[in-house]
Amino acid sequence: MPLALLALSVVAFGIGTTEFVSMGLLPQIADGVGVSVPQAGNLISAYALGVVVGAPLLTGLGAKIPHKKLLLLLAGLFVVGNVASALAPGFGTLFAARVLAGLPHGALFGVGAVVASRLVAPERAARAVSTMFLGLTVANIVGVPAGTALGQQFGWRSAYLAVAVIGLIALAALARLVPHQPRAEGAGIRHELKAMGNRHIAIGLATAVVGFGGCFAVYSYLVPMLTEVTGMASSSTTLVLALYGVGMTLGTLLAGPMTDRALRPTLYGGLAVMAVVLFAFYFAVQHTVTALVCVLLIGAMGSFITTPVQMLLMAKAEQAPTMAAASNHSAFNLANAGGAWLGGLVISAGWGWASPALVGASLAAVGLGLAVVGGVMDGGFGRGKRSTVVAGAAAKAGAMDEAEVQAAGVERAG
Repeated sequence: MPLALLALSVVAFGIGTTEFVSMGLLPQIADGVGVSVPQAGNLISAYALGVVVGAPLLTGLGAKIPHKKLLLLLAGLFVVGNVASALAPGFGTLFAARVLAGLPHGALFGVGAVVASRLVAPERAARAVSTMFLGLTVANIVGVPAGTALGQQFGWRSAYLAVAVIGLIALAALARLVPHQPRAEGAGIRHELKAMGNRHIAIGLATAVVGFGGCFAVYSYLVPMLTEVTGMASSSTTLVLALYGVGMTLGTLLAGPMTDRALRPTLYGGLAVMAVVLFAFYFAVQHTVTALVCVLLIGAMGSFITTPVQMLLMAKAEQAPTMAAASNHSAFNLANAGGAWLGGLVISAGWGWASPALVGASLAAVGLGLAVVGGVMDGGFGRGKRSTVVAGAAAKAGAMDEAEVQAAGVERAG
């Protein structure tokens, strides 16, 4: 794997840290800007709003910009957003700063996924993309707990400043390690939007929204589930969330090579297992050991299906995969909002704290159904297994010269 993937992983690590660190610092933030904790929780929605809007918007605006330059611009905006968050004097400005910090999120992942897939031979594209995603999963194990501890000790502003420093490190790594990748002739926002305008992309995005919604229906209420139903101490929940992050890392490591070998079966299997695990969690949450095993598996399956969905969308967008790859992260955040909303509905209806697990299992099952529909539309249940994605687009854009290949740390495929 080329060294350039390390730079992309650092970017993903910073994104994962800033996205979730606010959750652990809501009381401190609320005190700092003079609002209630529920009001401070709107800052999480502000970041998600930035992701949903920014992914297609910034990808479209940057459709003619070479990938490396666009990555640097987006990473710079990420740094600015987090510095603005750290310096915000009140809730209104902090809300705006969190939207700003979220704007480059989807575009960074989308452009980064395309860049990563073109750094290696086509048969290793999914492994390259999953390597970039490892930065996001490691953030849940290391970055978020460390940022939370830093913010609790030195004030919540220090956590956002630390994320900005990570962004600066990522900028330097991108500038040094990522090779130039020219845009294809005729590239532009019309080209990207045209590639998005097919039913396969729509089904893929719907699969992401519904399928991932199942995971988020449970994750959003994981802490109260474990404290109210399992009976765990609130002081233990940080370790449980780290366990969830370990599961995410394991799922990402498995997803890359399996997606390279068989894309659709990997997606089907991941959604099916997720549905079963979420259903089992409804009963397993009653006991500590079984609850923790399910937490690990839910984290693993949630990240496991990320790579095949990403690669599928890029494949179906054919010659303009960047918008599809970025829009996938808008879909993730819609899944986050929708899953949390549905989970909250059944709790409010009096179904009990464990009831979001049943909602999650149902959503994962519907997501599996949508994925199968997409496979049938493709001409068969498991057709198009190998994810030879963006190879044609890479050739059309112009191959890297030998100096760029060596700089990227990868040998040219024969």
